[in-house]
Amino acid sequence: MSVSAHTNSDSTLTSEVCEEPLNRAMDENPLNMDSGLEYQATGQGLASSARLASDGRIEISLDLKESIPELPNDYAHEVAEFALDKEGWKDVPKMNIVIMVVGSRGDVQPFVALGNELRKDGHRVRLATHLMFRSFVQESGIEFFNIGGDPQQLMSYMVKNPGLLPGIESISNGDIGRKRAMLTEMFDGCWRSCHERDEPSGTQFAADAIIANPPAFAHVHCAEALGTPLLLSFSKTPTKSYAHPLVCINRTNAQPGLTNYLSFALADLLTWQGIGDIINEFRSKKLRLPALTLRSGAGLVDRLKVPWTYCMNPALVPPPNDWQNNIDTVGFYFMDLATSFKPSDDLLAFLKDGPPPVYIGFGSIVVDDPKRFSDIIFEATAQASVRAVVSAGWGGLGGSSIPPHIHILGSVPHDWLFSRVSAVVHHGGAGTTAIGLRLGKPTVVVPFFGDQFFWGRMVHQGGAGPEPIPHKELTAENLRDALKFALSPAARQGAQQMSEKMQNEDGVHKGVNSFYQHLPLLNMRCEMDPSLLAVWWSTKHCLKLSAFAAQVLADANMIDINELHLHRSKEYDSRKDISDPVTGGGSAIFWTVTHYYAGIAQIF
Repeated sequence: MSVSAHTNSDSTLTSEVCEEPLNRAMDENPLNMDSGLEYQATGQGLASSARLASDGRIEISLDLKESIPELPNDYAHEVAEFALDKEGWKDVPKMNIVIMVVGSRGDVQPFVALGNELRKDGHRVRLATHLMFRSFVQESGIEFFNIGGDPQQLMSYMVKNPGLLPGIESISNGDIGRKRAMLTEMFDGCWRSCHERDEPSGTQFAADAIIANPPAFAHVHCAEALGTPLLLSFSKTPTKSYAHPLVCINRTNAQPGLTNYLSFALADLLTWQGIGDIINEFRSKKLRLPALTLRSGAGLVDRLKVPWTYCMNPALVPPPNDWQNNIDTVGFYFMDLATSFKPSDDLLAFLKDGPPPVYIGFGSIVVDDPKRFSDIIFEATAQASVRAVVSAGWGGLGGSSIPPHIHILGSVPHDWLFSRVSAVVHHGGAGTTAIGLRLGKPTVVVPFFGDQFFWGRMVHQGGAGPEPIPHKELTAENLRDALKFALSPAARQGAQQMSEKMQNEDGVHKGVNSFYQHLPLLNMRCEMDPSLLAVWWSTKHCLKLSAFAAQVLADANMIDINELHLHRSKEYDSRKDISDPVTGGGSAIFWTVTHYYAGIAQIF
């Protein structure tokens, strides 16, 4: 394989070692993304190139030397999930469940709803997340555990680096080092949440099952160490139907479905390249697990066929045909916060003082220039002749001079507020989008990163709003036009149609059922009393025993309690060979990008 680095100029830098030309180009123009840093690779079967876009996305071009057929429609085979009780899955022993969540308030809130539903079935639920959300979690009646990390710093980093790789500014100003230190802290926090006592009460805790969102990267490694079942929610699963949202395919002569699937493999490979060393240190020092390689670490969750629950409405977003039986689509998780909310007098006065305003807010997004954003909002709403309630949020929107047609909000539940506005403008977070559409509100999405672009497109395709406006392209003029579109009869009709599809949705209840249906219950129940959870294993008697059963048998001198071993209900073969040729094929593409990324890594 030959590798060359070059800029958009006519000059070409060539070297057998990729780091040298990259570093040289960075030295010459360290902060100018117009340099268009690229890498090209050629080999027997593949010629490919990779370019880092200014927003951190990876732009890929593929040139297969030999034609590879399209993925067949039936390429995704049924997953043989371990020890499922397909008939009696509702008979679930009481468990200690830890829910790991990394992200903003919008990421935490759906899991609070899920946790409360699980508590109704008698489970002990611990929500492990950032300290900032302790009051919110505890006031909801759920046990809280602090995993560390600063979500405001995380949101600020994601706004600056919405793609798979960091931008040049974050490389030069130390953001990367700070984020890696924060990841290390959160990995440790997630592990401690599985076994440390509850801080207020001192009650012992040992996780019997883990539920997590994907950014809590420690989840699968903690599950492997403990031998406990894991369920993931949200994010993206590989499919031939569409490409990974953070990988741009510029050119390809591979078939469309194959190209899309490979983009997910590439995203996993790049993610591992960025944080694999942190994960391996965590595995070896904290979990006493063997280290993983690029081959075994990247795409681990997909290779292990960990079950997923997608919290989106299948009527609005039909699941791809190649998602396997370990993936469920259940609907959004909503909380009823409106019934207990008491609005301030000034907010009520503003709402009553004219026609219903529009809502504008970006929640937990930390914007770089809040004054510029505020000025755009003030000018656009004035030009559109609409009143607006504007959420200050973490971005600090507002300022000292507020026009009379604007009211600045603090924290107000969306389910209360959105029922009193004419349209909503926000960043496109899944939860905020869902609440607005459920209430039939036309929606303008201003995406910053991640799946926010996906939700913006979904709203537009459903006729409930204009095309999404990326935050860097937001102006008073295009926001004004978007507001006018959102207030049109066509947008109101589109939003109402989408709302009707969501009215009978019971996502939280279905989410609990999805969790139960994927549990290895046949290996979790005590064999003396199946209503209890097995926590001990007797090799001598080949018995799975609950703590109660083990004590009774020990008291009767029928077993020696010192001969018992902790029972592991689910095993994970993290070093299992890749049997999927498509996932394995992603490695060929990766070597183009890994040379590029290795150069960046030298600067961290």
